[in-house]
Amino acid sequence: MRWLSAVTLGLLTAVGGFLDIGDLVANSVVGSRFGMSLAWVVPVGVVGLMVFTEMSARVVATTGRGTFDLVRERLGARVGLANLLASYLITLLTLSAQMGGIALALELASGIHYLLWVPVVGFLVWVVLWRLPFEKMEKTYGLLGLTLIVFAVALWQLGPGWGALVSDAASFSPPPNEGPAVWWYYAIALFGAAMTPYTVLFFSSGGVEEKWTPADLATARINAFVGLPLGGLLSLAIMGCAAVVLMPAGIQVSDLGQVALPVVSTLGKVGLIVVILGFFAATFGAALESGLAAAYGVTQYFGWRWGKSLPPVRAPYFHLVIMVSLLCGTLFILTGVDPVTVTEYSLIFSAAALPLTYLPILVVANDRGYLGERVNSRFTNVLASAYLVLVCVVSVAAIPLMVYTKAGQ
Repeated sequence: MRWLSAVTLGLLTAVGGFLDIGDLVANSVVGSRFGMSLAWVVPVGVVGLMVFTEMSARVVATTGRGTFDLVRERLGARVGLANLLASYLITLLTLSAQMGGIALALELASGIHYLLWVPVVGFLVWVVLWRLPFEKMEKTYGLLGLTLIVFAVALWQLGPGWGALVSDAASFSPPPNEGPAVWWYYAIALFGAAMTPYTVLFFSSGGVEEKWTPADLATARINAFVGLPLGGLLSLAIMGCAAVVLMPAGIQVSDLGQVALPVVSTLGKVGLIVVILGFFAATFGAALESGLAAAYGVTQYFGWRWGKSLPPVRAPYFHLVIMVSLLCGTLFILTGVDPVTVTEYSLIFSAAALPLTYLPILVVANDRGYLGERVNSRFTNVLASAYLVLVCVVSVAAIPLMVYTKAGQ
């Protein structure tokens, strides 16, 4: 029964923790502008995340060590430093976007301008990271994030023409009024939202925190192979709601309130309450993950003592990196920059840096010196290599497309 409970909670956590401000914004923007024509990107991204998440889980369960710890040891200090710099800067940008998303959710709930909430958000995130045990933190925001199922309920209640939605999703081409360059730009943004680098770093470091062993691989794989696809389905529900309600009305999403419009128009005040709770839980949970991921990366690279369960006196640099990251994120959002715009740019920069995260994982997962008989199978290597080629193509195309399309305008 304890194993069944752990599996169930792990599944719920994976579903509730999959969506963040990037997924909320990207899927709603795409649905409102392109309908379901980019729906295929979501399963492509989810499968890639599943493959590399499973590899990371296997590495942690076998070695008991964090990702950046092994990357620096296996690939050398210079490669590890390049990986660290790119990962930290993008994670910091993502953290800023998540904090802005929390503030926007609180603005929806209270009517108070989001900038007044930003310092409060920074403080709350820091308190939770400092005081709440890792397992309780993970399960709490994961379970609350499940309230985003309200998008699936709303889509069902809308009663769209399912055949038309499927046909739109199978078209693999932009609408007549959109150019192919902009369409591909948003495909890359959607792909970046699904394969955000901090997710794998948090997942693997969390395994070290929870002292995974090979006996825990079954639960970890359920998180990856069942929970993540269900999270992807919620992403498609958000896209579908936007395609059915916002696109015909000519509304292109520019703030978090517009993301909620299809739910509110269908389910009324109850839907509004539930969707705001979902926004808060998803963005708050992602802020916790990205804040921890930033500290995990830095401290693992430099070999400093790290771990959320360790008090500041035993892991001072770990807690210092968390505080500095939260302070930087808070100050950045307080400049008045639009959190939705920050989110969109963070997705493109994440996409551009994907090879720096996923290549080292693939190398370590094939090293018998670390994994012994648990190295990648031939099938896993074929699939992971195909994804590595894909992320390299995405990485090369991301920034030029952003410049050429003026960030999708």
